[in-house]
Amino acid sequence: MSDPNKSILVKLLPSEADGKGLYMQSSSRLAGVWCAISVVALGQSVHPVGDIFKPLATPADSVYHLSLLVLTVCAAIFLVVAGLLTFTIIRFRHRKDDGREPAQVYGSNHIEIAWTVIPILIVFVFTMATARVVVALQTKSAPKDALQVTVIGHQWWWEFRYPDLGIITANELHVPVSTAVKPAITFLKLQSADVAHSFWVPQLAGKTDLIPNRTNSMWIDPRQEGTFLGNCAEYCGTQHANMLLRVIVQSPADFEKWTAAEKLGASHDSRIEAARATFLSLSCVNCHTVSRTSAAGTFGPDLSHLMSRETLGAGVIPNTTENLRAWVKDPQAIKPGNLMPNMQLNARELDEVVTYLSSLK
Repeated sequence: MSDPNKSILVKLLPSEADGKGLYMQSSSRLAGVWCAISVVALGQSVHPVGDIFKPLATPADSVYHLSLLVLTVCAAIFLVVAGLLTFTIIRFRHRKDDGREPAQVYGSNHIEIAWTVIPILIVFVFTMATARVVVALQTKSAPKDALQVTVIGHQWWWEFRYPDLGIITANELHVPVSTAVKPAITFLKLQSADVAHSFWVPQLAGKTDLIPNRTNSMWIDPRQEGTFLGNCAEYCGTQHANMLLRVIVQSPADFEKWTAAEKLGASHDSRIEAARATFLSLSCVNCHTVSRTSAAGTFGPDLSHLMSRETLGAGVIPNTTENLRAWVKDPQAIKPGNLMPNMQLNARELDEVVTYLSSLK
């Protein structure tokens, strides 16, 4: 007769096959975690955090000085409270030779008035200072020569439209530098294509949300050339942390060169006509636009000048031919959860698609 306890034990303990299955699952999960960690680490090297204490535009400067006021007052409160607490602990500490009970204070009108009135005054000062900054930033009217850009947040990338210039690009916002001799203000119209996002470039301005079915606005006037890093500041889904963006501030001459190049449309090289035909034959054209071709999808980023951008996947990896190949082959391995599927391309199709995309400068 078999032992019922032994039978139960056999059912509870994993078999050799089950053990192998669990091992494979653990190895698969470990590989996935390692891949995610590698992507995050690489993303940090490509996209370090912008310094909020180095404002280089008027809106960011206003937020910076308001933050200094708040931090200074809070630091003073902390020092006062910590100082009184430290004094009390030392002055009235327990002594072996003192068996007397300390004086019991049950109420003090002066103290109660002080700790009621002072916080009210502090909150009032903070409220007025904040209201002053908010009103100054939000009521500024756009001058006639201001650069107008429509920013559309997607899961998980940024679309930039220049309506007056006829330019559409993604993830990298190009704007002219503002100087005392030639002020240049860029007004941003903020919209969302799906869920709530938030546009934040710490060195240029504070955070402004992008809300579905609503248009918000903000403006920047960068005072220094260079690349300023930002990101989405409102949780918007799986890849929220990798919804990165770059604001590239250029001299007026360089900005004019960039706009002229963008207006030319996608380049066409007759030597890679076969690669171009392969790309246009695939379902990529349903999601992406390449100007001067039949590709006219609007669901994904415009690829007309793909290789002129510094990064891929909204800032996740540097834009190199090798990384582009890896992205096209399996975007989910680089940015899990993004809305670009694995197209299951064969070797020939992958080579030709990458060849064609690499020519779009």
